[in-house]
Amino acid sequence: MGEFVKRYKIVFVLVGLAIAIILLSYLSIGGLNNRLFAKEQAPKSETDIKEPEKNNENVPAEPKQQTEQPQTDSNTNQEPAKQEPVNQEPVKQEPVKKEPVKVKGIYVTGWIAGTKTRFNQLVDLVNRTELNAMVIDVKEDRGKMTYISNVLLAKELGAAVNMVGDIQQLMATLKENNIYPIARVVSFKDPIASEKRPELAIKTKDGTIWRDKKGNAWLNPYNKETWKYLIDISKEAVQLGFKEIQYDYVRFPTDGNVKIIDYGEIGKTKTKAEAISEFLAYAKKELEPLGIDVSADIFGIVPVVEGDYEQIGQDLEMVSKDIDYICPMVYPSHYANVAQNGVGQKVNGVLFKYPDLEPYGVVYNTLVLAKERLEKSQAKAKIRPWLQDFTASYLGKGNYQIYGGQQVRQQIKATYDAGLEEWILWDPDTKYSEDGLLKE
Repeated sequence: MGEFVKRYKIVFVLVGLAIAIILLSYLSIGGLNNRLFAKEQAPKSETDIKEPEKNNENVPAEPKQQTEQPQTDSNTNQEPAKQEPVNQEPVKQEPVKKEPVKVKGIYVTGWIAGTKTRFNQLVDLVNRTELNAMVIDVKEDRGKMTYISNVLLAKELGAAVNMVGDIQQLMATLKENNIYPIARVVSFKDPIASEKRPELAIKTKDGTIWRDKKGNAWLNPYNKETWKYLIDISKEAVQLGFKEIQYDYVRFPTDGNVKIIDYGEIGKTKTKAEAISEFLAYAKKELEPLGIDVSADIFGIVPVVEGDYEQIGQDLEMVSKDIDYICPMVYPSHYANVAQNGVGQKVNGVLFKYPDLEPYGVVYNTLVLAKERLEKSQAKAKIRPWLQDFTASYLGKGNYQIYGGQQVRQQIKATYDAGLEEWILWDPDTKYSEDGLLKE
């Protein structure tokens, strides 16, 4: 036996080493698998979107960070969860009972809607005060959709940006907090669709794409294919749970060299006001079976002047004819002051030399005029004004004041005194004056 052991000693050592190596490998692989599994199952951190910057016109500028996905508030490199496209099943064309809501709302950008901290602060503001609604960007004025849409043309254009993150969760949060959701759909100002589908764009007389002063191309409101795109987006928004579609930039362009525009033969036989009115009538017809309201934003000056004064397609009586609400942007800062034209702005027989300094008078007289005109017409629309909750410092010293709770409350009182019951506050920074709101 001793000879056997001595003879095969080396063999025994080698076999032992082999067994030890196999055992160590097994343990190492098991530990590695456990670590990998643990990492895969670890809960992901929540992602917030950084607040966009503001340009000198008090409108949110293009965020500098990557725009394809929400950004985190932390400095980690973890990627946010992917947002799946909306399941685009056919929307049932059955009448749905409308919810009677007297809207007292605020505007929320797509980026802020996707920022957990900021958005939750706005939800808390609604819960603490008389507010009950939010107007949230679905399609904004750069032509971008704010969630991963399944609308065919939006996908072809690459127009969808994941600003809001999880759109289904956003809508669930609104529902849980009993917040009335209104989808803001920017209509004809659309650089993305106009550039990538030039046959839909407004053209110059030499056949090239027309652009405004900032270089933005616009969709042609006479072109009914553009109408279909907007309605498809609207129907998807309804499918998501929005209770109202509000069309902004529902007009023809004003700034830039409009004299070189060629709208074709239809532009010679149909007025701009007719085109906008027909689009809104079409939108109402398509969306009414879904049981939601249709509204349109108009310039605050539209109720003050007769007809389509600025030739943008917004004639008060015509634009109000078929839809549920018109939303005049009665921001006092947007009326002419002495520094601009040497006179100021006359509204309902009252001259306002510095309109931004007199929010109650400007809002009251504009809305009284609008109400009187619509009562005399066959228009169906109710009036729900946009009120100013931002400071227009760009007007220059002496022509503006700092807006806060006092100025907001003056405008709300003017709205009620004019016989109206609903209103929405606008601030592109979404920082609203809580001291101007009644506590809930």
